[in-house]
Amino acid sequence: MLKINKAFESNRKADDTLTLAFEYRQKSRQRVRLDSGEDAGLFLPHGTVLRGGNLLLAEDGRIIEVIAALEPVSLARSDDSLSLMRACYHLGNRHIPLQIDECSVRYRYDPIFDEMVKAMGLTVAQEQTPFEPESGAYNGHSHSYDH
Repeated sequence: MLKINKAFESNRKADDTLTLAFEYRQKSRQRVRLDSGEDAGLFLPHGTVLRGGNLLLAEDGRIIEVIAALEPVSLARSDDSLSLMRACYHLGNRHIPLQIDECSVRYRYDPIFDEMVKAMGLTVAQEQTPFEPESGAYNGHSHSYDH
């Protein structure tokens, strides 16, 4: 099985691609299947979150490009920035990964959250699109609470 163990930056063209939904782009240790059909294992540093377009280096020297898979998401929109901020606050307070734009927020499709943000005055539509949520306040860094 092909072992993939590090992120890589290069101008070199990728040798293969790996399409994953966001849920799986957060897992640093897993068995995957490349888009060519070849089985591989991810052995990345703990806490690694892959983004569409990232390059990975396999032990045999091949470069693998990460593709963000199409997945069901809700797109909530508002021209009122305060309503959008409130929706983001309430979704974030429930630890929902969010992809935030100027007039909209995307989250994994959930009819309960759709109803919640509709009640706040936002319009909601479902899409099949790559999901690239915010990386979070600590951006993958651990925090010790020992004082």
